[in-house]
Amino acid sequence: MAAFTSLKLLQFKPSFSPFRLANGWIHPNRCLRVSKTKCSKYSMFLNTKPVIKDGVLNISGKDALVGLPDNVVMTPCSDTSAFLGATSSESSSRHVFKLGVIEEARLLSLFRFKIWWMIPRVGSSAKDIPVETQMLLLEAKEESNSQELPNGNTAYVLFLPVLDGDFRSSLQGNSADELEVCVETGDSTMIASASPKAVFVNYGNNPFELIKESMMILQKHNGTFALRETKQMPGMLDWFGWCTWDAFYQDVSPQGIIDGLKSLSEGGTPAKFLIIDDGWQDTANEFRKEGEPFIEGSQFGARLMSIKENQKFRNTTNGTSTNKQHGLKEFISDIKTTFGVKYVYVWHALMGYWGGLHPDSLGTEKYNPTLKFPLQSPGNLSHRRDIAMDCMEEYGVGTIDPGRIFEFYDDLHRYLVSQEVDGVKVDVQNILETVATGSGGRVSLTRQYQQALEKSISKNFPDNSIICCMAQNTDSIYSSKTSAITRASDDYYPLNPTTQTLHIAAVAYNSLFFGEVVVPDWDMFYSRHDAAEFHAVARAVGGCGIYVSDKPGKHDFDILKRLVLPDGSVLRAKYPGRPSRDCLFNDPVMDGKSLLKIWNLNKLTGVLAVFNCQGAGTWPGLENTLQVNGLELSGKVSPSDINYLEEISPNSWTGDFAVFSFKSGSLFRMSKDEKFDVTLKTLECDVFTISPIKVYHQKIQFSPIGLINMYNSGGAFDAIEAFDDSSYHEMRIKGRGEGVFGVYSGSEPKVCSVNMKEVEFKYRSQEHFLTVNVPAGTNSWEIIVGY
Repeated sequence: MAAFTSLKLLQFKPSFSPFRLANGWIHPNRCLRVSKTKCSKYSMFLNTKPVIKDGVLNISGKDALVGLPDNVVMTPCSDTSAFLGATSSESSSRHVFKLGVIEEARLLSLFRFKIWWMIPRVGSSAKDIPVETQMLLLEAKEESNSQELPNGNTAYVLFLPVLDGDFRSSLQGNSADELEVCVETGDSTMIASASPKAVFVNYGNNPFELIKESMMILQKHNGTFALRETKQMPGMLDWFGWCTWDAFYQDVSPQGIIDGLKSLSEGGTPAKFLIIDDGWQDTANEFRKEGEPFIEGSQFGARLMSIKENQKFRNTTNGTSTNKQHGLKEFISDIKTTFGVKYVYVWHALMGYWGGLHPDSLGTEKYNPTLKFPLQSPGNLSHRRDIAMDCMEEYGVGTIDPGRIFEFYDDLHRYLVSQEVDGVKVDVQNILETVATGSGGRVSLTRQYQQALEKSISKNFPDNSIICCMAQNTDSIYSSKTSAITRASDDYYPLNPTTQTLHIAAVAYNSLFFGEVVVPDWDMFYSRHDAAEFHAVARAVGGCGIYVSDKPGKHDFDILKRLVLPDGSVLRAKYPGRPSRDCLFNDPVMDGKSLLKIWNLNKLTGVLAVFNCQGAGTWPGLENTLQVNGLELSGKVSPSDINYLEEISPNSWTGDFAVFSFKSGSLFRMSKDEKFDVTLKTLECDVFTISPIKVYHQKIQFSPIGLINMYNSGGAFDAIEAFDDSSYHEMRIKGRGEGVFGVYSGSEPKVCSVNMKEVEFKYRSQEHFLTVNVPAGTNSWEIIVGY
């Protein structure tokens, strides 16, 4: 027998095991790929509900967990999945239960390293699983058997800690390689002796489908959240944006906003959506004394005085149209008219502001705010502390009465609508888990606030215009019914060179989980920065909103024009961008050898971005690990790195793809499983458009690439049609944007036209590369290629 990785957690005892995983666990779905003749003798193992017997969890005839303590309980959910939980002899608001042993299995953990933010961690045993893990994926390789199955087959085991009644669950490992689940209510008065459905377990042979299927099962079972694909998408996602935060921080002003919008518009990349971040609200801060030196962190002690704007935005002179005094409404109306801004969002915290509402203000007293001092769970305290949280613990938070929370959101949002604001970015959402004592616990309190927030959004912003932020705990994710966008990263830190690569890697891996419930938001970035293209390419493939926070006049328009069309729209990919399958259990930031590949699809093409994230930073919690300096790395890339290729490869496909490299400008042809080498230095990246080559008119091999001057070139077109008569054939491609349109063409055409006007074209016969210029000023077009 071929050697295989040991996975003590998973064992199998029957006398034969042609589909045996690491140390013997069998994956039944693999059987479905074999002929009925070969499958029939294993049919006895199918459709068997999960069961615990003699300390073994058996799923579909397979031993999935061994050595389960007597207090572990299991509830079958489907033929391949179950809920696990445990009981205790004592009632408490927090329990830690042991579930089993994991050794020598490649694993990916997504865990909260701060109260607000989640990052990935890879490892090989349970002791590598950090506290506050919110998703755990294990790799289980099947044992080789040349007579039955090809070598290298892999199955995946997924553990999702969930919300079980009043308890919120998280996973962790211990030094004995035991997997543990921590369940807690966040309220010392909310106690129980059991959490029978703390963890959902499922397995399959495609990790992306496994996660998707699991979230579908949970959504149907719990009914407390909705899947991304069922939610209304805010219109701003398809337009280029500008956020004021890193441009001005809290010193944002109307004139600064005017300057920023003007410089972006004059450069040819107009911002069509605007986020006015922190700094517009009416707040007071008793901890920052005028004339005294600034104390870092004291800004988080400020409290909201009213739902209206502060003096900066209340009475201001607007240089865009008139010099009369006016307020927020007139200012927003003017910038929409002058700069063509379609959507204006404003920032506010879940509690109104960082320090909540001022308890003694006439503008907030109707919401019955009570000063509470946050209390973090032991899990959060085991990782990196956060200055905002530390300060809120010191200064307290003016917490809104849960009975008045909808009234607060409705009053605030109705007022904003009256000022022509189109949506909100709602921050500091995880704060609820720390102020839940006396309010029914963290799960109940989060759901109450989330329902009130979403009800207000639905009532006041018909475009579902909300971006959630600092909302990366499962309390929030599993309570999200309508909110469609959530920040999937820690902040973008333009002045910290060690966080640039971490930012990209964290969002990509977090999107495996978050992407099933929301569109992961990648945050803002600077277009003029050492890592600007690194961030730009990630957002081009991320399927997310694209917005910068450039200071006025500080732009790199070469980079921006590869993201933004002249009308301000963007070429957004179809799904959340996620790591390729062969990257799932590698550390693309610190192992010194792995490139990061992020895949996505457009309507008719695939897109794959490759990044060298090595040597420029270290993950929090691994700072003492040996880290290489900046280095050049090579890796293998293939069309098969893109999942769901069948969506873009229907009938008439040759089986080959045209692959275009943005960095080199080269086009080449290859089969689905063929591989090529990519070499990149630290903070370098490339993006590949991958388009199926199809045969039209029985002889013309044709594959559009898209606007090759754009990072996501294939996002520029969405329709291909073939027309012909007995002597003439033509291909018609419909799309949008100006620049150079590229096509893989098996032969040189006779004529090309754009919107019925004949244009010149170039044809590189060695690469079969046809390029057509789309004239400047063209928004939508039909390109005709005639043969």
